[in-house]
Amino acid sequence: MSIPAIGLGTFRLQGQTAIDSVRNGLDVGYRAIDTAQIYGNEAEVGQGIAESGVARSALFLTTKIWTENLPRDKLVPSLKDSLAKLRTDHVDLTLIHWPSPGDAVPVAEFMGALADAREQGLTRQIGVSNFTVKLMQQAIDAVGAGAIATNQVELHPFLQNRKVADFARSQGIHITSYMTLAYGKALLDPVIQQLAQRHGATPAQVVLAWAMRLGYAVIPSSTKRANLESNLGALAVRLSELEMADIAALERGERLTSPEGLAPDWD
Repeated sequence: MSIPAIGLGTFRLQGQTAIDSVRNGLDVGYRAIDTAQIYGNEAEVGQGIAESGVARSALFLTTKIWTENLPRDKLVPSLKDSLAKLRTDHVDLTLIHWPSPGDAVPVAEFMGALADAREQGLTRQIGVSNFTVKLMQQAIDAVGAGAIATNQVELHPFLQNRKVADFARSQGIHITSYMTLAYGKALLDPVIQQLAQRHGATPAQVVLAWAMRLGYAVIPSSTKRANLESNLGALAVRLSELEMADIAALERGERLTSPEGLAPDWD
């Protein structure tokens, strides 16, 4: 199964807000939803899906294993708990959310456990998140590049993560971009705004279109139905090679997410 180009992110969405965002997102046309154990909203995501009336078979559902659940004896039970909250017997993609802090749990151990979860039918695909080139290589050594569907990483016009993206591409591993709009900072950039005006698009549509043109999946989130619907319009924006180059030139190594105690040694 290929990973949908655009999905609905649920980071930081809690309670009724999460339920409403999922319902609104599905109502305006999203069919991919991204959540995680640490978000604390899997049950709300499951409720939103149930209330939407959209068939589970029509959806691509992603969750992520938190670091405390990386040991072999905890990973599968934690995923089964996630499935119960999500009201489904499987997810389409399960990611390792962050590498084990201090390498307390070896990559080979948790990737092996994740592969076991796939063999048990709990998840159709497996992958990683926030992995460097070195960590991706360790994951490849453990389960093979063909088993790793994606590496979900911070990637936006100001942090284009080219070393990681290039290595992933060389191994046939898809890239999923999170924080593609750089917490909204990219929407204020004059280059982005000029391109948006030229295309009769929103700045968000331009940035999302840029990432998708590079072959990345994107998972923007919003609490506003109008924004959710507007973001889908990125699928219709066609940037030229010169316009892509203009956005490429915005790279400045500005990493916005690097939590102490979790972040690896970034490339």
